[in-house]
Amino acid sequence: MRPTRFIRRPGWLRSTRAWIGLGILAPLGMVAVCSAMLLDLRRDAWDKAEQTAQNLLQVIERDVDRNVEIIDLALRGVIENLTLPELEQIAPEYRQRILFDRAVNAKDLGVMLVLDENGDAAYDAANWPARRLNNAQRAYFQAHRADPALGLRFSEPLVSNLTGKPIVVLSRRIDKPDGSFGGVVLGSLSLSYFDRLFQHIKLGPNGTIGLFHKDGTRIVRHPVPNPVVAPNFADSPNVQRFLREERGSFVGVTPSDSIERLYTFTKVGDTPLYLTVALSTDEIEAEWRRKALVIGLLVLALCGVAIGLALLAGRELRRRAAVEAELAQISRTDALTGLPNRRAFDDVFGRAFAEACRRCDPVTLMVVDADHFKRYNDLYGHAIGDRVLQMLARALASVARRPGDLVARIGGEEFAVLLPGTDAEGAAHVAERVHEAVAGLVVEAAGESVGRITVSIGLAFGLPRESGTPADLFGMADAALYEAKATGRNRTCYAVMTAKRGLAA
Repeated sequence: MRPTRFIRRPGWLRSTRAWIGLGILAPLGMVAVCSAMLLDLRRDAWDKAEQTAQNLLQVIERDVDRNVEIIDLALRGVIENLTLPELEQIAPEYRQRILFDRAVNAKDLGVMLVLDENGDAAYDAANWPARRLNNAQRAYFQAHRADPALGLRFSEPLVSNLTGKPIVVLSRRIDKPDGSFGGVVLGSLSLSYFDRLFQHIKLGPNGTIGLFHKDGTRIVRHPVPNPVVAPNFADSPNVQRFLREERGSFVGVTPSDSIERLYTFTKVGDTPLYLTVALSTDEIEAEWRRKALVIGLLVLALCGVAIGLALLAGRELRRRAAVEAELAQISRTDALTGLPNRRAFDDVFGRAFAEACRRCDPVTLMVVDADHFKRYNDLYGHAIGDRVLQMLARALASVARRPGDLVARIGGEEFAVLLPGTDAEGAAHVAERVHEAVAGLVVEAAGESVGRITVSIGLAFGLPRESGTPADLFGMADAALYEAKATGRNRTCYAVMTAKRGLAA
């Protein structure tokens, strides 16, 4: 059977400060990890918001671009059909059907007209004859008349002369066979189309969708419509960024309401339109803030509990360490005299002897014994005997006062005085002082003195480098003590450790 092995814990594991430090560092680590997780959650919230805005842009852009393309195909079809031979000879109802045959595919198309070179309505997809109307003063009409290469034009928002509703007009130029200006074909797109397109999109109380013309005119705003038709924001830094970069996202403050928003924007196909989705940054982070608050409070509470427990544990460890130190001190202290006991004496004596060997210093040991001590116990009782021992302890301690000196009670009425680094002459002087100090002691019993107190001393002096062990030196001192008692007591006998471990008196 293998012997049991006891594993000694590292010193830092027994340190109160180490455990308190760990108890504080661990919660701080929890706070750091929690902070990193919350930052990741915040980034996730922003990524989700940006992805949502991108998806909305993609869906809305595709719908708007498709409708613009369908209306443009209808306009191109009208221009192509106007070149058919003998168009005027066809019956009006058939002519309308032929001329505007592609318009039936554009479900969001409103008014569709052909204006002649003077701006008068020549053909009307909804009526024959065409409703009386002249749009020569409209900006789109004048632009087409001035620029033969203009192509498809997307107008700013305006109020329809026929319906009285806000619309945008898509138009193309009609050329005569000789290339001169022959008029304009146009189709209107009601702004209510955009309201229907945006009405089911939930962006939060402060989220907005905007559609801008390349000249800075805001065509539509959702959910709160434009207060006036065609407001222009060409001077707005946000709009300038839309027009300059054409696609992207950024965080900016809306000048009209001073709300910070995440703007995601894109140019709609090949049109002059710019679509934006703006989400309030406060609303993006609202859910994250709620989670962060709950998690943060829980973590802080747990950290507070952990730190509190660590401090309590530290206090308990300090208390236990103090108790252990006190117990260790008690185990090495004589309860009656307060002097170190035999166990403590052996430890110090061994270290002092080893140090004397290393440094080639002398070491002196005195063994002191109270003369006729049994008489005090027999005549006056153990209380007086204890009093005598206490007085002897004080007397010895008053003589051996150097930092390295040690006075210990090694058993019964026997004491030991260790004098490291003391030569023979110095040791003899100390022994004389011990006799003098003891001679001055007065112990009373029932109001009377118990008599003169004396001690016998065995003094051993040696140079440890030459020979011997602590036990040898102690044996020599003990032998000298017995010699002092045998030769009359109240005296000191000397012994010197020699190379042959002999005894010289």
